[in-house]
Amino acid sequence: MESIEYRNCLIELLYQLADDDFILAYRGSEWLGLAPHIEEDVAFSSISQDLMGHATLYYSLLEELGEGKADSLTHNRQPEKFRNAIILELPNGTGTYLVNPDFDWGFTVVRNYFYTLAKKIRLDSIKKKSYEPLQHIAKKISVEMTYHLMHWETWFIQLMNSTPEARSRMETAIKLVLEDFAGVFSYGDLGDQIVTLSLIESEATLKQRFIAEVQKKEQIDLSMKMKKGDGRNGTHTKHLTSSLAILSEVYQSIPATEW
Repeated sequence: MESIEYRNCLIELLYQLADDDFILAYRGSEWLGLAPHIEEDVAFSSISQDLMGHATLYYSLLEELGEGKADSLTHNRQPEKFRNAIILELPNGTGTYLVNPDFDWGFTVVRNYFYTLAKKIRLDSIKKKSYEPLQHIAKKISVEMTYHLMHWETWFIQLMNSTPEARSRMETAIKLVLEDFAGVFSYGDLGDQIVTLSLIESEATLKQRFIAEVQKKEQIDLSMKMKKGDGRNGTHTKHLTSSLAILSEVYQSIPATEW
């Protein structure tokens, strides 16, 4: 490890990468049995499992760096310690998985397509130059990313070019996702140092690549905001708190058990 500053910035970036995948994997799991058709049910469940696996790789590296046990990092941290982008913690729609779920498939497609593309762009940047063990993880994850991106891109294109109603609903979903999507590209308060230390390229560079890729498919306005705040700095909604309570319920019931 080059310096204390390098270690701190690396750990910050790892939490961002891990928490993003961890929380979105949970949101994806809520679609089990509710997806548009059974083939999608299986495919989406598989993608969500992959995301959880990717998060585990990052948490394991954090454990190696002395941050604590991977299980504890996911189940014992307070919401304000999480570094995921806020857009990823927002619910799939109204209701809950068990009570009157009225989820929005258009919102889910847009959020997952945009996030998957942004994630691929981040990983490609990390593979160029970063902390070597993190580069190894990025290369491993990238194999699955090709299929994830193909899946969500197919849904995005089909719905954008379907009926007028479908396109209208997708355009509404795009606006809703973009209200907080800038948070995916944020590195938080340590952003300048993270970039200077060559752990990843700048937010602006990755954002430009993202916009260029989306506009190859659809010429749409991709102005991004962080309407609800920057999750990279520990700002979150009540939805993260309730999600973490569900995710950690079994773990907290017997915390001394090895899971």
